[in-house]
Amino acid sequence: MKPLLIISFLAATNAVTACDKCANYDNTDFKITKVSVSHDARIAATIWEITVEGNAGRTVPAKAGQLNGAPVLGYVFPTSLAATDVGFGATDGIVALALTSHPDFDDSPLWDENGDGNYANDGIVWHPHWVVLNKDERVGGGLAVKQYAEDDKSVILPPTAPNMPMYMDSPGYQVITEGNTIRVIVPDYRINNRRDFKFDGVACYMEVNTGEPGTGHGDDAKPMLGVYKVYSVASKDLSLPYTVK
Repeated sequence: MKPLLIISFLAATNAVTACDKCANYDNTDFKITKVSVSHDARIAATIWEITVEGNAGRTVPAKAGQLNGAPVLGYVFPTSLAATDVGFGATDGIVALALTSHPDFDDSPLWDENGDGNYANDGIVWHPHWVVLNKDERVGGGLAVKQYAEDDKSVILPPTAPNMPMYMDSPGYQVITEGNTIRVIVPDYRINNRRDFKFDGVACYMEVNTGEPGTGHGDDAKPMLGVYKVYSVASKDLSLPYTVK
């Protein structure tokens, strides 16, 4: 990670920032004790795990009833991977694998995570996203998913990306919650067969903002999906010190 992004992140997480909903989820389910990524040659995949003090995945967001202001909880793996390793076009930022839950919307329309035949009601089920994060001092966590202009034809996204003007993908990997651990299985070919990357672990609260100038909805001075509160960081300083086993 670039030093400037580390400094910005640390400054933001140490600041006193208003976030009315953030305190509702500040519990042991988001206190990280361990993070790991291990490679299993038998299945040609990496197994990504975050372990917490409490029960991983037990706490999910309360429904807001609308997209604007919708809460998103996440267990996030910031990495040193390149955007092109996970299907995006070349772009600056931190490539992260985020395991998220958000009951107000479903951003994985190709997948039926709860198996009920309805592909549009699974947002609360823990599921993965690749995202590119940028420094953003407008939110308390100091980071936000990188946006782009909707008419920018130069932006390259994976074919599994949802229809939102952000660097975000919905890859459909299997996510498992078991006791104090949440894990996700990532096939080798989906990360350009990379095993030499570094990573970290973050538990955080995010929020959707649909603000557009002149619409009266949301706040056009806030990012579409920003990190408002960081509950814990595996390395304490987001230095990405961990390597694949």
